[in-house]
Amino acid sequence: MTRLAVRLGALALLAFVMGCGEAAPPQGADQPAPPKADAPHTQAPEAAAPEINAAYWINSGPLTLAGLRGKIVLLEFWATWCPPCLTTIPHLIEMHKDHASQGLVIVSLTNEPKEKVEPFVRQMGMTYAIGGGSTSGKDYNVRGIPHALLINPAGNVVWTGHPLAPELHEALHTQLEGKAK
Repeated sequence: MTRLAVRLGALALLAFVMGCGEAAPPQGADQPAPPKADAPHTQAPEAAAPEINAAYWINSGPLTLAGLRGKIVLLEFWATWCPPCLTTIPHLIEMHKDHASQGLVIVSLTNEPKEKVEPFVRQMGMTYAIGGGSTSGKDYNVRGIPHALLINPAGNVVWTGHPLAPELHEALHTQLEGKAK
């Protein structure tokens, strides 16, 4: 293997492990930059979740967190160009399938245009709510994607981190058990 191939492989592995940060793919008319945050992520557990927004919705009608009160919401920030985001999609599809009947609503937000996102969602078989053209990432101080937050039925953030983190399942099961009581 050449030195360049080894370095490129190492960089790809690092990008996969770290997630997609503020650096965006090469800019073009159809690829807006990801949301940038002015401050580091400081959302404390049990903090009230800011309202979300999207210019368009796929797999659902327009959604708001106020309208989802009483449900457990997994809010995810992602992009079609982000390789680590792609690895989370099958996991989120499975979570949606397994827990929607128990009151879990998965909402994935991207800042990308509908022309880019809609065919991607169909191709990937994403069955949960997708909001596009969203600027909510900055309200949540999202600095890298994929990034997820678990919001309890009262509308408070109870967990934040990578969507594949085992702690997400622990937090989700705690919320599901609390909702069942």
